[in-house]
Amino acid sequence: MAAAGPAHVTERRRVIASTGFAENADPRDVTFLVVDDDQVDRRAFVRAMRRQGLPGKVVVARDGHEALQRLRGSADQGIDPIGCPFVVLLDLNMPRMGGLEFLEELRADPRLRRAVVFVFSTSDDPLDKAAAYDRNVAGYLVKTGDSTDYDAAVRLLGQYVEVVRLPGERRH
Repeated sequence: MAAAGPAHVTERRRVIASTGFAENADPRDVTFLVVDDDQVDRRAFVRAMRRQGLPGKVVVARDGHEALQRLRGSADQGIDPIGCPFVVLLDLNMPRMGGLEFLEELRADPRLRRAVVFVFSTSDDPLDKAAAYDRNVAGYLVKTGDSTDYDAAVRLLGQYVEVVRLPGERRH
């Protein structure tokens, strides 16, 4: 029986490494990537996080292209990749690369395909919702411009990272 223990541990480590799922990730280690072209919306979300004491780090990007640079890193731009675990809060309607195009790129990338993404958009269009869910988003939130939208989103994200095991690297 003693031999079964180490073999089980070795197999567990292999499975964790192959799936990319974090083991007991601390919510304070989570990075929130806020992807939105509207500076007012980005700031409102960051303020709501601070107001409610959501743990973790916040990184912002103005569009899908910049978000992918932040996730993958860019040596020529001096950008280190965002470490795991992370959660993306994504607007849909942005210049250069919109949210749906970003999701296509994200899901095609073997390192990023399991990323947890919540859409936070002014669009309440059923076609946008369907397209987002077809690209495996964790949730779709509609912002109305009221500050309570941001507070509700932050509460949801705080509960989510407390309860759900996130894809990512194991932390020590």
